[in-house]
Amino acid sequence: MDLEDLIKIFKALSDEIRLKILKILEKREFCVCEIVSILNMDQPKVSFHLSILKDAGLIKSRREGNRIFYSLDDSNLFKRFLILSVVEKIKSFEKENSSKYEEVTKDLEGVTKDLEGGIFND
Repeated sequence: MDLEDLIKIFKALSDEIRLKILKILEKREFCVCEIVSILNMDQPKVSFHLSILKDAGLIKSRREGNRIFYSLDDSNLFKRFLILSVVEKIKSFEKENSSKYEEVTKDLEGVTKDLEGGIFND
């Protein structure tokens, strides 16, 4: 890992939306449509943030039919430790500022229920 790699990682971690995406992906793998629903954002904007995280090596993707699924990339021990540290810091910050993050948590719970009901199934 060289200086350019570190710059990409810290750039990727410097945005609130990308931190929310990492927190979401901490739970499990999600397809783009699910992340769009959780964040209540346009798909192109979510895809932009996902590409920055992927370029930094923090997440990975796999294609299944016409869907792309994203998950944390834990193949590099340093990056995995960094992601876990950031996610733990977010959890700590959320406890201190719970009202700001209640919406995202509720959205995540709602999508999880939708998934169990099969709303995103083809």
